[in-house]
Amino acid sequence: MDTRPDEATTIPEDDLHALVDGRLAPDAAAALRRRLAADPQAEATVTAWQAQREALRDLCAGMSDLAIPATLMAACERAQRTHERTSQWWRWGGMAAGLLVAFGVGWLASTQWHGGQDGAAMARVEPARQFAQQAAVAYAVFQPEVRHPVEVTAAQQDHLVQWLSKRLDRPLKVPVLKAQGYELVGGRLLPGDDGARAQFMYQDSAGQRITLYLGAVKSSAGGDVRETAFRFLDDGPVPAFYWVDQGFGYAISGKLTREALQELARVVYGQL
Repeated sequence: MDTRPDEATTIPEDDLHALVDGRLAPDAAAALRRRLAADPQAEATVTAWQAQREALRDLCAGMSDLAIPATLMAACERAQRTHERTSQWWRWGGMAAGLLVAFGVGWLASTQWHGGQDGAAMARVEPARQFAQQAAVAYAVFQPEVRHPVEVTAAQQDHLVQWLSKRLDRPLKVPVLKAQGYELVGGRLLPGDDGARAQFMYQDSAGQRITLYLGAVKSSAGGDVRETAFRFLDDGPVPAFYWVDQGFGYAISGKLTREALQELARVVYGQL
C-alpha cells in the first residue's frame, strides 16, 4: 500500500509563512502546530525561518529609535525602483526576498550608523566590493534553508547550467570541488545591480555550506570592471573571497577561515 502523503495532507507554505509571521489567529496557530508535530520536515523549515527572523531582529536591535539619514532613504527609493524594473528576477518567493532586502538594508544601515560612514562614503564603495557584499547577504539568506536552499538541484545540473547561462548571457561552468570535500547542492537565479546573478551552493559531509556567486560587475561610470586581484571581505554577514575577470564577478562565501576560502577561490579560478 502506498503510504506517501497526498496533496491534501501537505501543509501549504503560505500557512507556514503566516505562522512564522504571526498572522494566524491563536486557535489556527495552535492547530497548525499540532499538524507540524506530525511533519518533521515542515517543522524544521518553520524552525529555520524563525531563526532567520531572530537573527534579523538581533542585527537591527536598537535601530528603531535612530533617525533614518536622508541618504539612506534615497538609496532605499532607488533600490525600490530597481526592484520594480527587475521583478521578473524575484523567483525565490516572498519571504526569502523580504529577508534578503531586510538583511541587506539592516546590515548596510548598521555599517553607516555604527561605523561612522556618511552616505557619500557608502556611495563610493567600489562596485566589486558591493558585489561581494551582495554575495555574502545572499549566502546568509539561503544557507539556512531546509526545503529550498536552491531552485534547481544538482540532479538537474545540465538544465541548471543552460538556464543560468541564458539568463546571465554568458556560458557558465560549475566548478567541481569534490577534492576539497564539497558536493554541488544546486543553484538559483538572483537579481543584481547590473543584471541577473547566479548562486551555486555546495555542501560537505558535515553539512557545512559554501556558495559561488556570479554576475556582471559595472563601474560607477557604467562600463565593465575589467579585472581585480583576489580580495577578502570580512565585514559582512559571512566572509568572502572575490575577484572580477573581464567584467564578470565571482565570490566564494562561507563560514570558513580566510585561508580556506582563499584555497577554494584558487581552485574555482583555475577551473573557470
